[in-house]
Amino acid sequence: MENPKKPKGWWETIKFALVLVVIIVPFRLYVAQPFIVHGQSMDNTFQENNYLIIDEFSYLFRNPERGEVIIFKNPVNRSQYFIKRVIGLPGETVAIRNGQTTIITKTGERLQLQENYLGSENKVDAYRQLETDEYFAMGDNREVSWDSRFWGALPRELIKGRALLRLFPPKMISYLPGEVKYDITK
Repeated sequence: MENPKKPKGWWETIKFALVLVVIIVPFRLYVAQPFIVHGQSMDNTFQENNYLIIDEFSYLFRNPERGEVIIFKNPVNRSQYFIKRVIGLPGETVAIRNGQTTIITKTGERLQLQENYLGSENKVDAYRQLETDEYFAMGDNREVSWDSRFWGALPRELIKGRALLRLFPPKMISYLPGEVKYDITK
């Protein structure tokens, strides 16, 4: 009597599915995640429906830096995610007056940010002293952005990751999109 063999196709499909589960799912959950931009708060840097890949891994080993574009849970409604730029770091004071952003460092040094990427002027004055593990985040389109000027400091634990790749639209594909190293004047 002949012993029927199981079709190889099924076994290959099962092995492929296991590889997907073991490699792709943890990568998607803990390393990088897709994010689609909604709203105008980051115009001209990001537009509606830009498709981003978020780096969730690097902030396990280091803290966000000034100028990085971050994705975080809305401090007021944690079911929503926001995209903004890091302006103030833990222990600093952020003073915004007449459209000029000044950072007062932990040592008392006063730095004025040169923000040539802005989509609109900042017409809202603000003054915030940041505690340990608090950040000050603002959108690049200051006229319409609902950000730290209104809801206050951003707790570190709400930060999900930083914008790693822009994949859509194709003509704007970029690595670390929107990230800036500030020209700072004293």
